[in-house]
Amino acid sequence: MDYVYGPGRNHLFVPGPVNIPEPVIRAMNRNNEDYRSPAVPALTKTLLEDVKKIFKTTSGTPFLIPTTGTGAWESALTNTLSPGDRTISFLIGQFSLLWIDQQQRLNFNVDVIESEWGQGANLDILASKLAADSAHTIKAICIVHNETATGVTNDLSKVRKLLDEYRHPALFLVDGVSSICALDFRMDEWGIDVALTGSQKALSLPTGMGIVCASPKALEASKTARSVRVFFDWKDYLKFYKMGTFWPYTPSIQLLYGLRAALDLIFEEGLENVIARHSRLGHATRLAVEAWGLKNCTQKEEWYSNTVTAVVVPPYIDSTEIVKRGWKRYNLSLGLGLNKVAGKVFRIGHLGNLNELQLLGCLAGVEMLLKDVGYPVKLGSGVAAACAYLQNSIPLIPSRI
Repeated sequence: MDYVYGPGRNHLFVPGPVNIPEPVIRAMNRNNEDYRSPAVPALTKTLLEDVKKIFKTTSGTPFLIPTTGTGAWESALTNTLSPGDRTISFLIGQFSLLWIDQQQRLNFNVDVIESEWGQGANLDILASKLAADSAHTIKAICIVHNETATGVTNDLSKVRKLLDEYRHPALFLVDGVSSICALDFRMDEWGIDVALTGSQKALSLPTGMGIVCASPKALEASKTARSVRVFFDWKDYLKFYKMGTFWPYTPSIQLLYGLRAALDLIFEEGLENVIARHSRLGHATRLAVEAWGLKNCTQKEEWYSNTVTAVVVPPYIDSTEIVKRGWKRYNLSLGLGLNKVAGKVFRIGHLGNLNELQLLGCLAGVEMLLKDVGYPVKLGSGVAAACAYLQNSIPLIPSRI
Protein backbone atom coordinates (compact mmCIF):
# COMPACT_ATOMS: atom_id res chain seq x y z
CA MET A 1 0.00 0.00 0.00
CA ASP A 2 1.30 3.44 -0.87
CA TYR A 3 2.32 5.56 2.09
CA VAL A 4 0.15 8.39 0.79
CA TYR A 5 -2.41 7.18 -1.73
CA GLY A 6 -3.73 9.41 -4.49
CA PRO A 7 -6.15 8.26 -7.20
CA GLY A 8 -4.82 7.74 -10.71
CA ARG A 9 -1.17 8.05 -11.62
CA ASN A 10 1.35 10.36 -10.06
CA HIS A 11 2.41 12.85 -12.72
CA LEU A 12 6.17 12.61 -12.24
CA PHE A 13 7.85 15.65 -13.80
CA VAL A 14 10.97 16.06 -11.73
CA PRO A 15 14.17 15.86 -13.82
CA GLY A 16 14.96 12.41 -12.45
CA PRO A 17 14.05 9.93 -11.22
CA VAL A 18 11.60 9.62 -14.09
CA ASN A 19 8.70 7.45 -15.25
CA ILE A 20 9.58 3.78 -15.69
CA PRO A 21 7.97 2.17 -18.77
CA GLU A 22 5.80 -0.89 -18.21
CA PRO A 23 8.05 -3.23 -20.26
CA VAL A 24 10.97 -2.28 -18.03
CA ILE A 25 8.95 -2.87 -14.85
CA ARG A 26 7.89 -6.28 -16.17
CA ALA A 27 11.46 -7.16 -17.13
CA MET A 28 12.63 -6.40 -13.58
CA ASN A 29 9.81 -8.34 -11.93
CA ARG A 30 11.86 -11.50 -11.46
CA ASN A 31 13.56 -13.51 -8.77
CA ASN A 32 17.25 -13.35 -7.95
CA GLU A 33 19.60 -15.70 -9.75
CA ASP A 34 23.20 -16.79 -9.53
CA TYR A 35 25.30 -14.10 -11.23
CA ARG A 36 28.06 -16.67 -11.69
CA SER A 37 25.82 -18.85 -13.85
CA PRO A 38 26.32 -18.64 -17.66
CA ALA A 39 23.13 -16.58 -18.08
CA VAL A 40 24.21 -13.35 -16.36
CA PRO A 41 27.63 -13.04 -18.05
CA ALA A 42 25.93 -13.65 -21.42
CA LEU A 43 23.43 -10.88 -20.66
CA THR A 44 26.18 -8.56 -19.40
CA LYS A 45 28.26 -9.04 -22.54
CA THR A 46 25.41 -7.81 -24.77
CA LEU A 47 24.68 -4.91 -22.40
CA LEU A 48 28.29 -3.70 -22.47
CA GLU A 49 28.26 -3.69 -26.27
CA ASP A 50 24.89 -1.95 -26.53
CA VAL A 51 25.64 0.67 -23.87
CA LYS A 52 28.46 1.93 -26.09
CA LYS A 53 25.82 2.91 -28.66
CA ILE A 54 24.14 5.42 -26.36
CA PHE A 55 27.52 7.06 -25.69
CA LYS A 56 28.24 6.95 -29.44
CA THR A 57 31.58 5.27 -28.97
CA THR A 58 33.27 2.30 -30.56
CA SER A 59 36.54 2.60 -28.64
CA GLY A 60 35.23 3.28 -25.12
CA THR A 61 35.06 0.71 -22.32
CA PRO A 62 31.85 0.81 -20.25
CA PHE A 63 31.44 -0.06 -16.58
CA LEU A 64 28.03 -0.82 -15.05
CA ILE A 65 28.51 0.08 -11.40
CA PRO A 66 25.92 -0.51 -8.64
CA THR A 67 25.82 3.15 -7.56
CA THR A 68 24.31 6.56 -8.31
CA GLY A 69 25.65 9.40 -10.45
CA THR A 70 27.67 10.58 -7.45
CA GLY A 71 29.49 7.26 -7.34
CA ALA A 72 30.02 7.44 -11.10
CA TRP A 73 31.64 10.87 -10.57
CA GLU A 74 34.00 9.37 -8.01
CA SER A 75 34.84 6.47 -10.30
CA ALA A 76 35.72 8.87 -13.14
CA LEU A 77 37.97 10.99 -10.92
CA THR A 78 39.77 8.41 -8.80
CA ASN A 79 40.61 6.11 -11.69
CA THR A 80 42.25 8.82 -13.79
CA LEU A 81 43.78 11.36 -11.37
CA SER A 82 46.18 11.55 -8.42
CA PRO A 83 45.89 13.65 -5.25
CA GLY A 84 47.12 17.18 -5.91
CA ASP A 85 46.38 17.04 -9.63
CA ARG A 86 45.01 20.28 -11.04
CA THR A 87 41.52 20.11 -12.52
CA ILE A 88 39.39 22.79 -14.11
CA SER A 89 35.73 22.58 -13.19
CA PHE A 90 32.81 24.84 -14.09
CA LEU A 91 30.43 26.02 -11.37
CA ILE A 92 27.08 26.79 -13.04
CA GLY A 93 24.53 25.24 -10.67
CA GLN A 94 23.91 22.84 -7.80
CA PHE A 95 25.15 19.65 -9.42
CA SER A 96 28.33 21.14 -10.82
CA LEU A 97 28.86 22.58 -7.33
CA LEU A 98 28.53 19.12 -5.79
CA TRP A 99 31.00 17.64 -8.26
CA ILE A 100 33.48 20.41 -7.40
CA ASP A 101 32.98 19.64 -3.71
CA GLN A 102 33.74 16.00 -4.39
CA GLN A 103 36.91 16.88 -6.29
CA GLN A 104 38.08 19.06 -3.40
CA ARG A 105 37.34 16.37 -0.82
CA LEU A 106 39.32 13.89 -2.92
CA ASN A 107 42.29 16.28 -2.59
CA PHE A 108 42.51 17.49 -6.16
CA ASN A 109 43.64 21.06 -6.84
CA VAL A 110 40.39 22.41 -8.29
CA ASP A 111 40.53 25.53 -10.44
CA VAL A 112 36.91 26.71 -10.41
CA ILE A 113 35.44 28.77 -13.25
CA GLU A 114 32.21 30.21 -11.89
CA SER A 115 29.30 31.62 -13.88
CA GLU A 116 26.02 33.16 -12.82
CA TRP A 117 23.38 30.48 -12.31
CA GLY A 118 21.40 30.39 -15.55
CA GLN A 119 24.51 30.79 -17.69
CA GLY A 120 26.64 28.09 -19.30
CA ALA A 121 30.32 27.35 -18.78
CA ASN A 122 32.57 30.33 -19.47
CA LEU A 123 34.75 28.92 -22.23
CA ASP A 124 36.61 32.20 -22.76
CA ILE A 125 38.20 31.78 -19.33
CA LEU A 126 38.95 28.14 -20.13
CA ALA A 127 40.71 29.27 -23.32
CA SER A 128 42.88 31.74 -21.39
CA LYS A 129 43.82 29.09 -18.80
CA LEU A 130 44.74 26.56 -21.48
CA ALA A 131 46.78 29.16 -23.35
CA ALA A 132 48.73 30.00 -20.18
CA ASP A 133 49.36 26.38 -19.24
CA SER A 134 52.41 25.63 -21.36
CA ALA A 135 53.69 23.27 -18.66
CA HIS A 136 50.47 21.23 -18.90
CA THR A 137 49.74 21.36 -15.17
CA ILE A 138 46.02 20.99 -15.91
CA LYS A 139 45.31 17.27 -15.81
CA ALA A 140 41.56 17.25 -16.43
CA ILE A 141 38.65 19.41 -17.57
CA CYS A 142 35.48 18.46 -15.65
CA ILE A 143 32.17 19.71 -17.00
CA VAL A 144 28.49 18.97 -16.44
CA HIS A 145 26.88 18.60 -19.86
CA ASN A 146 23.38 19.42 -18.62
CA GLU A 147 23.04 21.31 -15.31
CA THR A 148 19.76 19.99 -13.94
CA ALA A 149 19.34 22.75 -11.34
CA THR A 150 19.11 25.57 -13.89
CA GLY A 151 18.22 23.86 -17.17
CA VAL A 152 21.52 24.79 -18.85
CA THR A 153 23.19 22.65 -21.52
CA ASN A 154 26.86 23.17 -22.39
CA ASP A 155 28.35 22.75 -25.86
CA LEU A 156 30.90 19.98 -25.41
CA SER A 157 32.20 20.24 -28.96
CA LYS A 158 33.54 23.73 -28.15
CA VAL A 159 35.49 22.36 -25.19
CA ARG A 160 37.10 19.74 -27.40
CA LYS A 161 37.87 22.41 -30.02
CA LEU A 162 39.72 24.48 -27.40
CA LEU A 163 41.73 21.50 -26.16
CA ASP A 164 42.75 20.72 -29.73
CA GLU A 165 43.47 24.35 -30.57
CA TYR A 166 45.94 24.65 -27.69
CA ARG A 167 47.19 21.08 -28.16
CA HIS A 168 46.51 20.41 -24.52
CA PRO A 169 46.65 16.80 -23.24
CA ALA A 170 44.22 17.28 -20.32
CA LEU A 171 41.62 14.56 -19.86
CA PHE A 172 38.07 15.55 -20.78
CA LEU A 173 35.63 14.29 -18.11
CA VAL A 174 31.89 14.78 -18.64
CA ASP A 175 28.87 14.38 -16.37
CA GLY A 176 26.13 13.27 -18.77
CA VAL A 177 23.71 12.22 -16.04
CA SER A 178 20.73 14.18 -17.36
CA SER A 179 21.80 14.30 -21.01
CA ILE A 180 22.90 10.89 -22.30
CA CYS A 181 20.03 9.13 -24.10
CA ALA A 182 18.12 12.42 -24.39
CA LEU A 183 20.46 15.06 -25.83
CA ASP A 184 22.99 14.78 -28.64
CA PHE A 185 26.07 13.16 -27.13
CA ARG A 186 29.09 12.03 -29.15
CA MET A 187 31.84 10.55 -27.02
CA ASP A 188 34.24 9.59 -29.80
CA GLU A 189 33.64 12.58 -32.07
CA TRP A 190 34.11 15.08 -29.23
CA GLY A 191 37.12 13.28 -27.79
CA ILE A 192 35.56 12.72 -24.37
CA ASP A 193 37.77 10.62 -22.11
CA VAL A 194 35.28 9.68 -19.40
CA ALA A 195 31.52 10.04 -19.73
CA LEU A 196 28.99 8.95 -17.15
CA THR A 197 25.27 8.74 -16.58
CA GLY A 198 22.75 7.38 -14.07
CA SER A 199 20.05 4.78 -14.60
CA GLN A 200 17.23 6.95 -13.17
CA LYS A 201 17.41 9.68 -15.82
CA ALA A 202 16.84 9.33 -19.57
CA LEU A 203 17.28 5.55 -19.46
CA SER A 204 14.06 5.46 -17.39
CA LEU A 205 15.20 2.86 -14.88
CA PRO A 206 15.15 2.89 -11.09
CA THR A 207 18.06 4.56 -9.33
CA GLY A 208 21.01 2.30 -8.60
CA MET A 209 23.24 1.93 -11.65
CA GLY A 210 26.00 4.35 -12.53
CA ILE A 211 27.25 3.85 -16.08
CA VAL A 212 30.78 5.04 -16.81
CA CYS A 213 32.50 4.86 -20.19
CA ALA A 214 36.27 5.32 -20.46
CA SER A 215 38.35 6.08 -23.54
CA PRO A 216 41.64 4.26 -24.24
CA LYS A 217 43.43 7.42 -23.03
CA ALA A 218 41.51 7.29 -19.73
CA LEU A 219 42.30 3.59 -19.29
CA GLU A 220 45.97 4.36 -19.83
CA ALA A 221 45.78 7.17 -17.24
CA SER A 222 44.23 4.73 -14.76
CA LYS A 223 47.45 2.69 -14.75
CA THR A 224 49.37 5.52 -13.08
CA ALA A 225 46.59 7.31 -11.15
CA ARG A 226 47.38 7.22 -7.43
CA SER A 227 43.98 8.07 -5.95
CA VAL A 228 42.76 5.51 -3.45
CA ARG A 229 39.93 3.44 -4.87
CA VAL A 230 38.46 0.06 -4.06
CA PHE A 231 34.78 -0.32 -4.91
CA PHE A 232 35.12 1.90 -8.00
CA ASP A 233 38.43 0.49 -9.26
CA TRP A 234 38.25 -0.19 -13.01
CA LYS A 235 41.14 -2.64 -12.71
CA ASP A 236 38.92 -5.12 -10.87
CA TYR A 237 36.28 -4.91 -13.57
CA LEU A 238 38.83 -5.31 -16.38
CA LYS A 239 40.25 -8.41 -14.70
CA PHE A 240 36.82 -10.05 -14.72
CA TYR A 241 36.11 -8.82 -18.26
CA LYS A 242 39.13 -10.84 -19.41
CA MET A 243 37.85 -13.88 -17.52
CA GLY A 244 34.47 -13.53 -19.24
CA THR A 245 32.52 -13.44 -15.96
CA PHE A 246 32.38 -9.58 -15.90
CA TRP A 247 31.46 -8.99 -12.23
CA PRO A 248 34.00 -8.47 -9.43
CA TYR A 249 31.11 -8.35 -6.97
CA THR A 250 27.35 -8.87 -6.93
CA PRO A 251 25.39 -6.83 -9.49
CA SER A 252 21.70 -5.94 -9.29
CA ILE A 253 20.20 -8.73 -11.40
CA GLN A 254 16.88 -6.92 -11.70
CA LEU A 255 18.51 -3.70 -12.95
CA LEU A 256 20.45 -5.64 -15.58
CA TYR A 257 17.26 -7.08 -17.01
CA GLY A 258 15.67 -3.63 -16.74
CA LEU A 259 18.58 -2.10 -18.64
CA ARG A 260 18.17 -4.72 -21.37
CA ALA A 261 14.50 -3.75 -21.77
CA ALA A 262 15.25 -0.01 -21.59
CA LEU A 263 17.90 -0.23 -24.31
CA ASP A 264 15.59 -2.32 -26.48
CA LEU A 265 12.91 0.40 -26.23
CA ILE A 266 15.43 3.11 -27.14
CA PHE A 267 16.75 1.16 -30.12
CA GLU A 268 13.22 0.33 -31.29
CA GLU A 269 12.33 4.03 -31.29
CA GLY A 270 15.77 4.90 -32.67
CA LEU A 271 18.26 6.95 -30.65
CA GLU A 272 18.03 9.92 -33.05
CA ASN A 273 14.23 9.82 -32.77
CA VAL A 274 14.55 9.77 -28.97
CA ILE A 275 16.73 12.88 -29.14
CA ALA A 276 14.25 14.56 -31.52
CA ARG A 277 11.37 13.74 -29.16
CA HIS A 278 13.20 15.41 -26.28
CA SER A 279 13.78 18.43 -28.50
CA ARG A 280 10.02 18.67 -29.13
CA LEU A 281 9.20 18.30 -25.44
CA GLY A 282 11.73 20.97 -24.46
CA HIS A 283 10.54 23.42 -27.11
CA ALA A 284 6.87 22.90 -26.22
CA THR A 285 7.61 23.54 -22.55
CA ARG A 286 9.47 26.75 -23.32
CA LEU A 287 6.58 27.97 -25.49
CA ALA A 288 4.21 27.35 -22.57
CA VAL A 289 6.45 29.27 -20.15
CA GLU A 290 6.56 32.19 -22.58
CA ALA A 291 2.77 32.13 -22.97
CA TRP A 292 2.41 32.32 -19.18
CA GLY A 293 4.51 35.49 -19.17
CA LEU A 294 7.24 33.86 -17.09
CA LYS A 295 10.98 33.67 -17.69
CA ASN A 296 13.29 30.74 -18.24
CA CYS A 297 16.16 30.56 -15.72
CA THR A 298 18.46 29.82 -18.67
CA GLN A 299 19.59 33.17 -20.00
CA LYS A 300 20.40 32.37 -23.63
CA GLU A 301 18.79 30.15 -26.24
CA GLU A 302 22.12 28.42 -26.96
CA TRP A 303 22.04 26.99 -23.42
CA TYR A 304 18.40 25.80 -23.38
CA SER A 305 18.02 22.25 -22.09
CA ASN A 306 15.70 19.73 -23.71
CA THR A 307 15.48 17.63 -20.55
CA VAL A 308 14.55 20.19 -17.90
CA THR A 309 13.18 23.73 -17.80
CA ALA A 310 13.68 25.91 -14.71
CA VAL A 311 10.86 28.46 -14.54
CA VAL A 312 11.48 31.75 -12.69
CA VAL A 313 8.53 33.00 -10.61
CA PRO A 314 7.79 36.63 -9.62
CA PRO A 315 9.35 37.82 -6.33
CA TYR A 316 5.99 37.74 -4.50
CA ILE A 317 5.62 33.98 -5.13
CA ASP A 318 7.57 31.23 -3.35
CA SER A 319 8.21 28.51 -5.91
CA THR A 320 8.44 25.94 -3.11
CA GLU A 321 4.73 26.47 -2.47
CA ILE A 322 3.99 25.62 -6.11
CA VAL A 323 5.83 22.31 -5.78
CA LYS A 324 4.21 21.44 -2.45
CA ARG A 325 0.71 22.29 -3.66
CA GLY A 326 1.21 20.34 -6.90
CA TRP A 327 1.89 17.17 -4.95
CA LYS A 328 -0.85 17.72 -2.35
CA ARG A 329 -3.67 18.80 -4.68
CA TYR A 330 -2.99 17.55 -8.21
CA ASN A 331 -0.74 14.50 -7.70
CA LEU A 332 1.87 16.35 -9.76
CA SER A 333 5.56 16.20 -8.88
CA LEU A 334 7.69 19.14 -10.01
CA GLY A 335 11.32 19.92 -9.20
CA LEU A 336 12.21 22.32 -6.40
CA GLY A 337 14.59 25.24 -6.84
CA LEU A 338 17.93 24.32 -5.29
CA ASN A 339 20.49 26.37 -3.36
CA LYS A 340 20.85 29.86 -4.92
CA VAL A 341 17.56 29.53 -6.80
CA ALA A 342 15.56 27.95 -3.96
CA GLY A 343 12.14 29.59 -3.78
CA LYS A 344 12.83 31.42 -7.03
CA VAL A 345 12.31 28.67 -9.62
CA PHE A 346 10.43 25.44 -10.05
CA ARG A 347 11.61 22.84 -12.52
CA ILE A 348 9.69 20.86 -15.11
CA GLY A 349 11.50 17.66 -16.04
CA HIS A 350 10.75 16.41 -19.54
CA LEU A 351 13.06 13.47 -20.05
CA GLY A 352 12.94 9.73 -20.35
CA ASN A 353 10.09 7.55 -21.55
CA LEU A 354 7.62 10.41 -21.91
CA ASN A 355 5.28 11.51 -24.68
CA GLU A 356 3.68 14.78 -25.70
CA LEU A 357 0.25 14.15 -24.19
CA GLN A 358 1.81 13.38 -20.83
CA LEU A 359 3.64 16.71 -21.02
CA LEU A 360 0.42 18.56 -21.83
CA GLY A 361 -1.16 17.11 -18.70
CA CYS A 362 1.74 18.48 -16.68
CA LEU A 363 1.46 21.93 -18.29
CA ALA A 364 -2.28 22.02 -17.50
CA GLY A 365 -1.47 21.20 -13.88
CA VAL A 366 1.15 23.95 -13.72
CA GLU A 367 -1.39 26.49 -14.99
CA MET A 368 -3.82 25.57 -12.20
CA LEU A 369 -0.99 25.80 -9.68
CA LEU A 370 0.00 29.25 -10.88
CA LYS A 371 -3.64 30.32 -10.48
CA ASP A 372 -3.70 28.76 -7.00
CA VAL A 373 -0.74 30.82 -5.78
CA GLY A 374 -2.08 34.10 -7.14
CA TYR A 375 -0.26 34.44 -10.44
CA PRO A 376 -2.56 35.97 -13.12
CA VAL A 377 -2.21 33.22 -15.69
CA LYS A 378 -4.81 32.72 -18.39
CA LEU A 379 -5.87 29.09 -18.08
CA GLY A 380 -5.12 27.21 -21.27
CA SER A 381 -2.59 29.73 -22.58
CA GLY A 382 0.52 27.59 -22.15
CA VAL A 383 -1.23 24.39 -23.12
CA ALA A 384 -2.54 26.06 -26.28
CA ALA A 385 0.92 27.32 -27.23
CA ALA A 386 2.41 23.87 -26.71
CA CYS A 387 -0.46 22.18 -28.58
CA ALA A 388 -0.13 24.48 -31.58
CA TYR A 389 3.53 23.57 -31.91
CA LEU A 390 3.19 19.87 -31.16
CA GLN A 391 0.24 19.32 -33.48
CA ASN A 392 2.44 20.44 -36.34
CA SER A 393 5.59 18.58 -35.28
CA ILE A 394 4.70 15.17 -33.84
CA PRO A 395 5.51 12.42 -36.36
CA LEU A 396 3.56 9.21 -36.77
CA ILE A 397 4.71 6.40 -34.49
CA PRO A 398 6.96 4.32 -36.80
CA SER A 399 5.83 0.92 -35.46
CA ARG A 400 2.18 1.83 -36.11
CA ILE A 401 2.46 3.03 -39.70
